[in-house]
Amino acid sequence: MSSTIWSVDDHLEDILASVRPLDPIELQLPDAQGCVLVDDVTVPVALPPFDNSSMDGYAVRVADLAEAGEDTPVVLAVIGDIAAGSESLPTVGPGQAARIMTGAPLPPGAQAVVPVEWTDGGTGGGAAASMLPAGQAPEGAAGEVRVYRPVEEHAHVRARGSDVQAGDLALAAGTVLGPPQIGLLAAIGRGTVRVRPRPRVVVLSTGSELAQPGEELTTGRIYDSNSFALAAAARDAGAIAYRVGAVTDDPELLRAAIEDQLLRADLLVTTGGVSVGAYDVVKEALAPAGDDEDVPGGGVDFRRLAMQPGKPQGFGSIGPERTPLLALPGNPVSSYVSFELFVRPAIRTLMGLDDVHRPTVRALLDAEAPLGSPDGKRQFLRGRYDAEAGRVAPVGGAGSHLVAALAHADCLIVVPEKTTSLEPGAAVDVVLLG
Repeated sequence: MSSTIWSVDDHLEDILASVRPLDPIELQLPDAQGCVLVDDVTVPVALPPFDNSSMDGYAVRVADLAEAGEDTPVVLAVIGDIAAGSESLPTVGPGQAARIMTGAPLPPGAQAVVPVEWTDGGTGGGAAASMLPAGQAPEGAAGEVRVYRPVEEHAHVRARGSDVQAGDLALAAGTVLGPPQIGLLAAIGRGTVRVRPRPRVVVLSTGSELAQPGEELTTGRIYDSNSFALAAAARDAGAIAYRVGAVTDDPELLRAAIEDQLLRADLLVTTGGVSVGAYDVVKEALAPAGDDEDVPGGGVDFRRLAMQPGKPQGFGSIGPERTPLLALPGNPVSSYVSFELFVRPAIRTLMGLDDVHRPTVRALLDAEAPLGSPDGKRQFLRGRYDAEAGRVAPVGGAGSHLVAALAHADCLIVVPEKTTSLEPGAAVDVVLLG
């Protein structure tokens, strides 16, 4: 481990300078969800591509209904039905109407749509609540419909191009494709799209003391929570995450486990085994590669950072493809805070995003007493942020093992390196995690 003390910013800068966005690929729409768009996408055809009805009702001419009223309904001749998808459209002339369904194209001659609730529905009775099924109208009313209200031109009509016009920018490069974006691409006829794929992130936790949830917890063992939390965090960041069960404190086994994962990893994340103890397996397994320039794939540099929690960190590359690896501490809070500060930006960089950081806001500290912080270290306290009040309150203590407190936090309170005490009401930077 290097004797140099790294700052948080320098360590992050070193990571991001070494990570490159993944190469673009062409994917079918269902496979592109969560990926980042590489090129601008323009609209080839207007949406909607034709004037269509936004209501179930009757396609009419406006002038025919100028005198329509509750007591003086206008009677129109019904000339046919127009369903969504209809290609053969009747022409609506003076004194005529065509039954039309939501999404159906507005026929020639029609200028507006009258909702069925403004008519008798072709029954010869009072105001209708719904359209009669096809085949039941206009029988019983001699092919007529009574309309009780006038209508304005283009009423209840979705105009051609009212959503987007041909040539408009549909989606800009750098857009993350979620459900609405996938829907838009389908709506404009795109079956495939060029994207940067979601990074494949492999998470390995180390430690002979670790048991898997569901197993019996024997003396001296604890459940492995880190690999679950970090795999979930990787998915939340946009990655495809693979969680590897805990590897025992054996350097050879760890090296073999990592080599097995290289084929499916764009980024490797380990947790535990990076400190100065006698059984810090990650450092023992990976550090020698960094000392030998002839070892393919480079190596991992283990560092001490001026931060709390999360002082011991490792970063480098391994394997023939020089797959980036971030080695995080084993304490649950240290591990999660380190992920948010270093791994998440690396994942977002692999995705090809411009903004890779969590949002940061200023807030006033809501505490009953001053909060101490070690001199020379940037401290990250767990907190709850009240956006409406512009205040933030600490959650739990500073201990790096306090998993329960972490589960109730939605932000990190940042205490600068030169600040040793924070008074209640002080303005602080808050990293939002939600």
